[in-house]
Amino acid sequence: MFKFIYILFVWTGIFMTSSNKIGYDFSKPTLNAELPTILHEISGLAIIDSTSIACVQDEDGILFIYNIKSRKITQQHAFGLKGDYEGITLVNGVLYILRSDGVLFEIKDYQSKKLKVNTYSTRVPAINNEGLCYDVQNNRLLIGAKGKVNKDPMNKNMRFIYAFDLKTKTLNQSPAFSFNTSDINVTAKMQGINFPKKQNKKGESIEHGFKFNTSEIAIHPTTQQLFVLSATDHVLFIFNKNGNLEYIEQLNPITFNKSEGLDFFRNGDLIISNEGQTHQPTLLRFNYMPK
Repeated sequence: MFKFIYILFVWTGIFMTSSNKIGYDFSKPTLNAELPTILHEISGLAIIDSTSIACVQDEDGILFIYNIKSRKITQQHAFGLKGDYEGITLVNGVLYILRSDGVLFEIKDYQSKKLKVNTYSTRVPAINNEGLCYDVQNNRLLIGAKGKVNKDPMNKNMRFIYAFDLKTKTLNQSPAFSFNTSDINVTAKMQGINFPKKQNKKGESIEHGFKFNTSEIAIHPTTQQLFVLSATDHVLFIFNKNGNLEYIEQLNPITFNKSEGLDFFRNGDLIISNEGQTHQPTLLRFNYMPK
């Protein structure tokens, strides 16, 4: 009872303002670039510097370095066999890449022609993981499970983010963040969020709540808020560092057709990548305009 009351309190006033509340206007990207066809299924990105990003796609173990200014791939290096690679993040000059089964690939010399790769089997208790980011304040990687964890019916509505300690190279089996989709959907509806509608077998239009299938995660460099993308919902969820939901941004499904990559520049500017699906993959940048 007390938990539900607390959730309502945290959410009060969240949805009735524009996205400028969090410093971004998602209708006005300052960069809208079509990516090369080889990145058709781009599934994760990491900012290297002001002009370069590292990225992966979810079929081949290839690391791509893409130049934002020239809009060209400048380097590409094989680091693993074919597989479902879903996340990438940069930690003090070292790249970490997440495979969906929870295996991490550590690349210390990512600009070398002969990469030296270390692998870590995290044993994260989820079979499908897509979110990966660096938590600098706690010297750990955060791994976001896409859907429910194991077959326990108690976990049906739960979504988890796990922490991988970079000092010990081990995973904490207790989630760093836990989210209940039922609570999120109930409160979102109370605050006026319009859920997507689908037709049932009778042809009736039925509302469906957010699935909250994590496709990417990142921590804001100044506010320390946790940004969680759900590509299937076309939604960006924003939590404070304690895991309390502060804001929901419903994204245009045409512009953000399948968003699976997200990262921040040091000044807070945000960059999002979208898989191609029926057209070219895209890279979008949004300037940070804090009030």
